[in-house]
Amino acid sequence: MRLDGIRVLDLTRLLPGPYATQLLADLGADVVKVEDTGAGDYARHMPPTTDRGVGGVFDGVNRGKRSVALDLKDDDACEAFYALVEESDVVIEGFRPGVVERLGVDFDTLREYNPDLVYCSLTGYGQTGPLSDRAGHDLNYVGRTGFLDMSRDGEDDAPSTPGYQVADLGGGLCAAFGVVSALLSRELGGGGGEYVDVSMTDVVLSFSQTVAHGALTAADGGGEGPRPGGTPLTGGYPWYDVYETADGRFVTLGALEPQFWEAFCRGVDREDLVSYHGTEDPAEQAALREELDSLFAGRTRDEWADALGPDTAVEPVLTPAEAVADEQFAARDVVQGGDHPRVGFPAVCDRPETDESVPGHGEHTAELLSAAGVSDEDLERLREGGAIR
Repeated sequence: MRLDGIRVLDLTRLLPGPYATQLLADLGADVVKVEDTGAGDYARHMPPTTDRGVGGVFDGVNRGKRSVALDLKDDDACEAFYALVEESDVVIEGFRPGVVERLGVDFDTLREYNPDLVYCSLTGYGQTGPLSDRAGHDLNYVGRTGFLDMSRDGEDDAPSTPGYQVADLGGGLCAAFGVVSALLSRELGGGGGEYVDVSMTDVVLSFSQTVAHGALTAADGGGEGPRPGGTPLTGGYPWYDVYETADGRFVTLGALEPQFWEAFCRGVDREDLVSYHGTEDPAEQAALREELDSLFAGRTRDEWADALGPDTAVEPVLTPAEAVADEQFAARDVVQGGDHPRVGFPAVCDRPETDESVPGHGEHTAELLSAAGVSDEDLERLREGGAIR
């Protein structure tokens, strides 16, 4: 789906909301960051920074956008924002519940200016429920949803902080999906706006499908439920696990299906192990895991990566730096270099050509407000009063 001609007003900052709107921008939407007149999006200043002095996270998720700096606590600046709303299709915000009402930029207010507006709220816990007004970040969300507990190797191991922000990015992805769905509904339904409420914790909990049945059964009084290291896909099966190699690196073995396991056993000249696939006997599983530990310890990670064929379901565990340099992602156009190197999201349609630069704080304020009908005199007055930048 191409989003050419769709304008998105982005009131969010940091990672989840900007990632959502970056996905929309990559599909051709005109994304306008609406920042305050002070620091703007905090991510502008967060380390690590690029050689242009911009935060790396900001640089990664704000490509091709435009920036308007408005003090929404100022009535006149808020009126200027309403002028932008009248010419836009989507507003996305990430404030805690109640803030947009105090600012006068909530859905009910804005739909008076644009009845066809799609409005998305992206928050940690959603707009309803006993936790809706709590502050939080990614680590809080993955902790509450069971994700952090199940990421441990076993009961005696402490949880470790995930390397990627699962809730932030998953929430952003679902927000973008919700916005696109609402836009499609608007077009197919003959007009009319829609409100989208995305909770990052809801999103991460929805990722629990492989353990959800056991968890629900336990919650109903049917036992303890899934525990780390013990479910089929979290270390329970020897043929689906991570193994250390001779150089202290790691490879993944994902031979869930018998044909992949058979191909693996043939590839390592251990066809005597074929019959152990699928065994539920704890002793046989332990013996098989011991064999695999010894086997993988016999070669380095890269030797394993080059030694086996495509049907063996064995892949190296790469570092992030190795991953972005991997030829697979270059071939898929996920990673791009140049003046603005980026890791993008693979679109399901032809990705439109977009400006890869990131906007300066308030760089497009005068341009966009003038186009929305704000006079030069009013712009000067707002600027002198500090209501715009």
